[in-house]
Amino acid sequence: MGDRINRVTTGRGDGGTTQLGTGERVAKTDDRIAALGDVDELNAHLGLLRAALPKDPTGPGPRLDDLLLDLQHRLFDLGGALSLPGTVRFDDAAIGALETLQSTLNAPLPPLKNFVLPGGSEVVARAHVARTVCRRAERTVHRLSEDDPALGVFLNRLSDLLFTLARVLGQADGSEVLWSPRPRGDGA
Repeated sequence: MGDRINRVTTGRGDGGTTQLGTGERVAKTDDRIAALGDVDELNAHLGLLRAALPKDPTGPGPRLDDLLLDLQHRLFDLGGALSLPGTVRFDDAAIGALETLQSTLNAPLPPLKNFVLPGGSEVVARAHVARTVCRRAERTVHRLSEDDPALGVFLNRLSDLLFTLARVLGQADGSEVLWSPRPRGDGA
């Protein structure tokens, strides 16, 4: 593939439009651009999560790093499908792979008896932030009803995987925090 980006600042978007992969110009407020932005933000959060993974070669960090890198590439594929509406079909097999991976990671975890609070350690908190951004991206992608429905389903499965990944990391470093209901204390 030849050089695709040889100039970052073009000024063509100064008027509030941007160009899709098809060459069509659309408003930067278009739902498709919002979806692309949400997927891009999710990808950046996966990069932050990768940077925060434990470096212990005997722990889950190295294999999870490979997993997250693969997911970042898949999110670029998903962005391509959004940028080229109607011309790129997203790989349905990727959904099954996420389901299998999520089940594999979840199998050794203790059953949940309560909700998990986002946080614990920095790496766990980053996994939860990525999960919530993924849920937003999923909602935004679902607004594009004419697109491949597999895009939204992939993001749904990815958010499930990120939740499980947060649990795996929280169990590994002992920082998983479960929700404990508090008394209302407001006289009600």
